[in-house]
Amino acid sequence: MPATPAWPPESAPRLFVDVRLESGLSLPINGGQAHYLLSVMRMREGKVIKLCDNQTGEWLGTISMVGKRDLIVSVEGQLRSKEEVPDLWLLVAPIKKARIDFMIEKATELGVAVVKPVLTQRTVVDRLNLDRLRAHMVEAAEQCGRTALPVLEEPVKLAKVLAVWPSERALYFADEQGGAPFAQITKHHKGPAAILIGPEGGFSDEEREAILAIPQAVGVSLGPRILRAETASLAAISIWMSAQGDWA
Repeated sequence: MPATPAWPPESAPRLFVDVRLESGLSLPINGGQAHYLLSVMRMREGKVIKLCDNQTGEWLGTISMVGKRDLIVSVEGQLRSKEEVPDLWLLVAPIKKARIDFMIEKATELGVAVVKPVLTQRTVVDRLNLDRLRAHMVEAAEQCGRTALPVLEEPVKLAKVLAVWPSERALYFADEQGGAPFAQITKHHKGPAAILIGPEGGFSDEEREAILAIPQAVGVSLGPRILRAETASLAAISIWMSAQGDWA
């Protein structure tokens, strides 16, 4: 006998919405999301999609009405609860557009909980389009089946971040002047953590001293090769996730 197909189909489009979902809700969809469903995916009445609200999880929806530029989706029932996210922050100095877009997309896929852009003395890019970066987060989460999005915060000066550093959170910073191998260090440290990646020119001596003045700060090495900021960020996230058992 032929195998029973999965329901809902894995190919069903996924959308993140800004409304708390519940069974029986009639959800209007318009704008870019409606264009995607109607013009790109060629969805029609009766077709199913998957909806995520970044609050409760993933839900099944059926398209109940289609207009020229909008549609209505009837929320049928919950498919999955919102996933548990490892308590990891990524603190990173802003870099050029294409590279930070890539970094944000991959950090979302890897499961970072919070992204904090930090402005350092040698930061080249001091302004970020947060709406564009959030859109990259949403797209990555939709395509990878995630039910949770990272929190993306406003850029803030490094000194201000360090001044209010939480006592319970480890701070691992990529130290160009040498540090303990991160893969060894993180195996022995459990609990909330943050990874700090500096700008292209590295941290100034003054900044490095300020970081090391934080009791929870540990300078770490990511290997024998010099890495660009986006590569260092993703390598460090991967090492931490693996050591903490998220990839087990």
